[in-house]
Amino acid sequence: MPSFNSPQSSKPTQVVPADSFATTVIAENLDTPWGIAFLPDGSILITERPGRIRLIDVSGVLKPTPVVTLKEAKEIGEGGLLGITLHPNFSSNKYVYLYYTYAANDDQTLNRVVRMTFQDQRMENEQVIVDKIPGAFNHNGGRIKFGPDGFLYVTTGDAEEPSQAQDLNSLAGKILRVTDEGKPALGNPFKTKIYSYGHRNPQGLVWDKRNRLWATEHGRSGTKSGLDELNLVESGKNYGWPTIQGDEQKLGMEASRLNSGSDTWAPAGAAFVGESVFFGGLRGQALYEAIIQEDKIIIKEHFKKELGRIRDVVLGPDGYIYISTSNRDGRGKVNEGDDKILKINIQKLSD
Repeated sequence: MPSFNSPQSSKPTQVVPADSFATTVIAENLDTPWGIAFLPDGSILITERPGRIRLIDVSGVLKPTPVVTLKEAKEIGEGGLLGITLHPNFSSNKYVYLYYTYAANDDQTLNRVVRMTFQDQRMENEQVIVDKIPGAFNHNGGRIKFGPDGFLYVTTGDAEEPSQAQDLNSLAGKILRVTDEGKPALGNPFKTKIYSYGHRNPQGLVWDKRNRLWATEHGRSGTKSGLDELNLVESGKNYGWPTIQGDEQKLGMEASRLNSGSDTWAPAGAAFVGESVFFGGLRGQALYEAIIQEDKIIIKEHFKKELGRIRDVVLGPDGYIYISTSNRDGRGKVNEGDDKILKINIQKLSD
């Protein structure tokens, strides 16, 4: 993994080693970066919500020109160019997967997953693999990741119509599991693309050491915001939205393993390190750490109100956590240099 230098300079500059500090800025002046994906050579692809894909090269320099701009991506509310992930066999097939919001011919807001080829710093050959996911101004989901089983997992929001989360004929309010071609994965519980349902707006996916799937999910909003969730997701299970929230229980529905109570996290991207799920907090303006124990989960806050809104959280190949801020998304206070990608040394985090 290369050491990173200031992306604002055309020539690499000397910097203090990252592990001297808890945080190191590796890119700045981005516009609402949503997803981060590491390439095998240590360079990084970043999605910006207006539809651009940016590249931090192997020398740590943010390339001034986007790799590609997806003209069909529609930045609206919480929508736009969102998740990004690499195919498990990227080194041989060069496939990159993207999730974005778009306007259909009837001006209906929808979301889709596409596959593109990235080679020689060019992104091309767009192919739609999952289409017509319900979308809206808010609640578009958008996180995509390949699981340990080799299938692609996709989070979708309820598209501001809560009842859709309980409708097994709708792709809204679900976690999908599909092949790399977008077909229903073998063993899916309903023989469709749906893996789990009853979700409001999940934006984080991560697997622990036992290959169990955890998802972060936004709870209710408005004057009664709160009850954000960390869920342990299993095939075919119903996670209750909008019927149950927080600690409520109902036969046939799964309560969250952890919720924020009256506090609001607005949780986003997630990474598993050690025994902890680290996830970004948007409204919570923190990097949250959920320490997973057999009988309970302990929650910690890091960088509370220091960095602003935190969107994606990924574990880099060097063992550091990388996060993106989301202060230019229309809901945050824009600080100098925003938005940024930062490298986090978790060994330097205070207890």
